[in-house]
Amino acid sequence: MSDQLQPGRRMQNLIYRAGLYGRRPRVPVNADALHTAAAAAMSSRARGYIDGSAGRETTAEANRSAFDRWQLVPRMATPVTTRRIGVELLGLQLPSPFLLAPIGVAEMVHPRADLATAEAAARTGTPMTVSTQASVPMEEIAAEMSAAPWFYQLYWGSSDEVAFSMVRRAEAAGASAIVLTLDTFMLGWRTRDLDNGFLPFAHGMGIGQYTSDPEFSKLVEARVRADAGQTDTADAQRPTAAAVRALLGMSRRYPGRLRENLRSPYPRAAVETFLETFSRTDLGWSEVARLREITDLPIVVKGIQHPEDAREAQRLGVDALWVSNHGGRQLDGAAASLNSLVDVREAVGDELPLIFDSGVRTASDAIKALALGASVVGIGRPYLYGLALDGSAGVQSVLDYFAAELDISLGLMGVTDVDQLGAEHLHAGRPVGSAPVR
Repeated sequence: MSDQLQPGRRMQNLIYRAGLYGRRPRVPVNADALHTAAAAAMSSRARGYIDGSAGRETTAEANRSAFDRWQLVPRMATPVTTRRIGVELLGLQLPSPFLLAPIGVAEMVHPRADLATAEAAARTGTPMTVSTQASVPMEEIAAEMSAAPWFYQLYWGSSDEVAFSMVRRAEAAGASAIVLTLDTFMLGWRTRDLDNGFLPFAHGMGIGQYTSDPEFSKLVEARVRADAGQTDTADAQRPTAAAVRALLGMSRRYPGRLRENLRSPYPRAAVETFLETFSRTDLGWSEVARLREITDLPIVVKGIQHPEDAREAQRLGVDALWVSNHGGRQLDGAAASLNSLVDVREAVGDELPLIFDSGVRTASDAIKALALGASVVGIGRPYLYGLALDGSAGVQSVLDYFAAELDISLGLMGVTDVDQLGAEHLHAGRPVGSAPVR
């Protein structure tokens, strides 16, 4: 392959030629500029939810700072005319070592968030991890994925029946794997959301998987029947404008006609049922074993940070681990995800695939994770920033930037295949630069 046909050169040529006509990228290439532009396009509540992390946000800061500890070490005089950036994961041949990490409530930045993201994933062949907290049913998202693979990310709440139903739906809709998330059995102490007094789910956002689920609908029906005839003291109070807006939001997002939903108890009952059943504080390894019993799909366990947890998951026969601290959104003061990656790879050996996320903002970050043992790297907030700025095209722009920078960086390092990356390509030094929380 000519260097002109490599993704890096193609992207450079595209942007520079457009510049001759005075056109600049609609979606900024620079990671900090991307964040700044996207933040300006969001509401204050959306910024708080998307950019916010737990507590004083020290985990999010640690995630970024950890990358600065490592520097890339290039080799010279190595022919790199052709570079290969594709990888294999769970039997799937991927065009790059990137996938889209699950992000819930993306509707806060774009009305067609999940569908627009799926369209971009399909165009680039990038696997999308569909969130349990998506705003539309997984079946609709899957229909936009074309031949591109997608994974279903499962939050196992207090209802086993709902969890099992979602797994069955994912199987029927063509998911390539189930990603069981262990680190969010209850919400972290998210101070920005608390200061805003804002929980999107309480407004009916991000519960499209639930309101489309037959088992969840049974729980809602039972709640409506139980509440029938009871006096709700809250309803007796004079409604505030905020309460009216919340009810309108619930009714708009619930399946059916808005006018009928406004008079119906079901939208509010669905929100209350979700809030009641989301947490699962007794979630344990037995659920991982049960998941193995009920599905033949590959199982990925997400949220692994401790080596012993990695070994236990490996003993239970999972197909891959996802090293992540949820982007710093769950536990303040936790270890940087990149540091956990090193420990987990040492614990499980070379054979078990490791997906990695948390703190990744550029392909340079991803290279460091790949060199330290990651098999594939999840992109999270950056693609949401692209979505906020330019919808589906914005997501694709971010994915294209990552692939282009990866291709160019590998060449500059003297690497012709992403699978060649290893610890010998890194130098561990003192942290350099700044790592603002994003």
